[in-house]
Amino acid sequence: MASEAVEHDYHLVEPSPWPFLSGLAAMVWGTGMVIFFTGLVSRNPDKPNAMTEFFFARGLDTIQGKDVSNGGWIILLIGCFFAAVVMFGWWRDVARESEAGDHTPVVDIGLRYGMIMFIMQEAMFFVGWFWMFFELGLWHKVREKWEIAQAECYGEWPVCEIETIDPFHIPLMNTLVLLLSGTTVTWAHHALIKGDRKGAKWGLFLTVVLGIFFTYLQGVEYMEAFAHRDGESFWLSTNVYGSAFFLATGFHGLHVLIGTIFLAVCYLRLVRGGFTPQKHFGLEAAAWYWHFVDVVWLFLFVFVYVVFR
Repeated sequence: MASEAVEHDYHLVEPSPWPFLSGLAAMVWGTGMVIFFTGLVSRNPDKPNAMTEFFFARGLDTIQGKDVSNGGWIILLIGCFFAAVVMFGWWRDVARESEAGDHTPVVDIGLRYGMIMFIMQEAMFFVGWFWMFFELGLWHKVREKWEIAQAECYGEWPVCEIETIDPFHIPLMNTLVLLLSGTTVTWAHHALIKGDRKGAKWGLFLTVVLGIFFTYLQGVEYMEAFAHRDGESFWLSTNVYGSAFFLATGFHGLHVLIGTIFLAVCYLRLVRGGFTPQKHFGLEAAAWYWHFVDVVWLFLFVFVYVVFR
């Protein structure tokens, strides 16, 4: 009895190495981050193990000006490169499947749900951070009664009367930059829907430029904070405020960098003739992600830079 092909609205992909390789890349990247921020081994001045300490001691010491021989950032760099290669290969295959007509309306809905769930889990990361930050900022007086070192400092917020960053200088400029970029990416999206490819290209190009400018300004802000870390300012590990501040703004900056790359890839695809008014989910997903980054920054600016300072 002859078997008949089953027809359905789903796309059954061919065997792919990308899920396995993405797991390996995430493991290397995560290990690199642990080594960079905390280290897997401690430095022993009495019995130094040069090779082990070079690769597995705290890599953050490299940018904190400590006079040590340190390669703890190397594994993190390898992990980032490995993950970038995997993402490029996997998303290239997804784009090719779309161009081949494999993304039916049902598959397209699945992609949208997947992007929504991804943004939701990204949002929960920042929810967890804000929970911690509000707890520290609102209930700091309770810590004055704890039997901990420098308990009197924890009775204030920010702790120990440190000099915080002026919110109406670089942070305000970055806020305006991101708000403007939100309008340009929306312009690009709606221009493409109306078939105005020239307008879409200009909108995407300006958004990428603004994203790069935001990263540059944040770099300037970090360099200024680093230059004054020994005075009344703060740095990554000087106190709980410094750790909270750089964790939030640093990870948001990483999201901006990822979003900028995302939009730059969309711009290149658009220049090469990709995307149509009817089929352009890649650009739409990038716009969703960018608006999410905008909203998170507004919360950071209001509460971290202005309210709790």
